[in-house]
Amino acid sequence: MKKAIKVFKFGGASVKDAAGVKNVAHIIESYKSDNMAIVVSAMGKVTNALEGVIDAHFNHTGQAAELYEAVKLQHYTLMSDLFEANDIVFETVNDIFVEVDWILEDPVDTEYDYVYDQIIGIGELVSSCILCAYLNKVGIETVWLDARGLLVTDNTYREGRIQWTQTQEYVDKQIVPLLNQGKKVLTQGFIAATDDNQTVTLGREGSDYSAAILSYCLDAESMTIWKDVPGVLTADPRMFENVTKLDRLSYKEAIEMTYYGASVIHPKTIKPLQNKTIPLHVKSFLKPQDEGTFITNDVDANYPPIVIVEKNQVLLYISSNDFSFIAEHHLSALFTLFDKYRVWVNMMRNTAISFMVCVPNQPDRLKGLFKDMERDFSVMKEEGVELITIRHYTEEMLTEMKKGKIILLEEKIRKTFQIVAKNVPIMKRKMD
Repeated sequence: MKKAIKVFKFGGASVKDAAGVKNVAHIIESYKSDNMAIVVSAMGKVTNALEGVIDAHFNHTGQAAELYEAVKLQHYTLMSDLFEANDIVFETVNDIFVEVDWILEDPVDTEYDYVYDQIIGIGELVSSCILCAYLNKVGIETVWLDARGLLVTDNTYREGRIQWTQTQEYVDKQIVPLLNQGKKVLTQGFIAATDDNQTVTLGREGSDYSAAILSYCLDAESMTIWKDVPGVLTADPRMFENVTKLDRLSYKEAIEMTYYGASVIHPKTIKPLQNKTIPLHVKSFLKPQDEGTFITNDVDANYPPIVIVEKNQVLLYISSNDFSFIAEHHLSALFTLFDKYRVWVNMMRNTAISFMVCVPNQPDRLKGLFKDMERDFSVMKEEGVELITIRHYTEEMLTEMKKGKIILLEEKIRKTFQIVAKNVPIMKRKMD
């Protein structure tokens, strides 16, 4: 009889220091008899630090090498807390770091997104190597695999699109035999590769999605995301008081929440699991014995109000240069450009002569978008806005959420209310 497989995903906060790595090992130890594939992110804050390296390299500031040395030092310090000085892990990690050293030595001769993907994934490669070495050190037999040899995508850099047939073949060939031998398999989140072995990432915070892809291909019994929160919450506790944990969620509700920007789970994570009815657990690595949130098909549809706030948005006011009505051909042209520059439209509204869209404030993408628009459209932008989404709202909550805000755009449908607002006071609001 085929043994059930669990897929665990650990985020960067769980492996940010030696105590974290030891705690992760302790969690995995408690499931030692289970068939398991493990996905790990880069150490906490490392991805941000590597983005600084990339920007310095791409913009020729002369600081890229110095910034990269700081990233290396962070990992060498961690390894010194976990291993003896002569442990082979130091040599292995150094060999991984060399991949980026070579890139930084060469002049930049290609587009930013490509350069980004060739450098940024080094965080996942190194953190997974360290965790794997420590698991083996404490007696948990674990095999490290490079996710770039497992997950195949197209060449959409920074947002690779999975090629499912090839990915399934690679997972069957490389992971399944190891699991059948009773070994744990550990790989990286966030990164994949094209057919010609160019590194491609799956989108920021994409490690959850990596784990979901593996869960789908392995027909996993379950998938667990281990985070520093007790589960899926009704709002961000850094912004609101009286936040509660959702014990159970349906796939549909989880998809809606992540679509509107809930950051606890990557937006693409749920669908592969739903397609094979694989339950998802969101649990705390700080309190692994607690229940967390359970996401599956059969869940009561009665939910409390759920608030999602997306900061750093920009509201665009678009009109045609000839002042004609915004018609279908205008919208077709605009969405072609949104797709070209991969600008995600979070909310939209059209009037007779204008079209308003709320999008993430990503200057590198918007710059090209505006340039392509200028021939046919005039664009004004309102920066410093937030998009607030309330699922399962009450009228009392809507009144509370609007207090002290300049409302630029709002939309209400049956279960969801959205506001684009400015000058939101920095204070916590009660989740009444």
